[in-house]
Amino acid sequence: MGGIEIGYARVSTTDQDLTVQRQALLRLGVQDVHIYVDHGMTGTNRARPGLREALAAVRSGDTHVVTKLDRLARSLRDARDIADELTAKGVALSLGGSRYDPTDPIGRLLFNVLGMVAEFERDLISMRTRECMAVARAEGRLKGKQPKLSKTQRTLLFELHDTGDYTQTEEAELFSVSRATFYREIKRRRALFLGSCEAHIF
Repeated sequence: MGGIEIGYARVSTTDQDLTVQRQALLRLGVQDVHIYVDHGMTGTNRARPGLREALAAVRSGDTHVVTKLDRLARSLRDARDIADELTAKGVALSLGGSRYDPTDPIGRLLFNVLGMVAEFERDLISMRTRECMAVARAEGRLKGKQPKLSKTQRTLLFELHDTGDYTQTEEAELFSVSRATFYREIKRRRALFLGSCEAHIF
């Protein structure tokens, strides 16, 4: 019995669409049920649930299919590691319909070139992002991470907490914040209070 095609698709941000990659994988012979995806995951992150499931699904004789190498990895090292892992399992790697042959010197060269291009594009995007952030910061448009609670909401939260009438979970739900955010606000107030007390003592 011949092997099956296991497809993998990835987009880096949650507002991107996987439709184009899905359709391309279907045209390459991958059944929809055998397509694994990661939505909002960068190629530099090896701990991707969809990729982990795809690599776990393949068996000897199967083919792991991606539309482009940069969907699989954004660094040459990661691309090589994944390709070596597949080869060790007896699994073929298909890049947009072109089968990667690790025993072919020309195939290895082209694979390395594609991996270097993916890594270069990643570095270029990172550099442009840093430049844009620097410009935005210089122009006063980058304010940093905004607090989840306004000053008024924070005051009300503390007043409500001091009454002792509600649980911490109920208070967090009332202000539509996570329990982690609630704990952080309470901890910050306690630290400020202790700091004020020490200032008066010393």
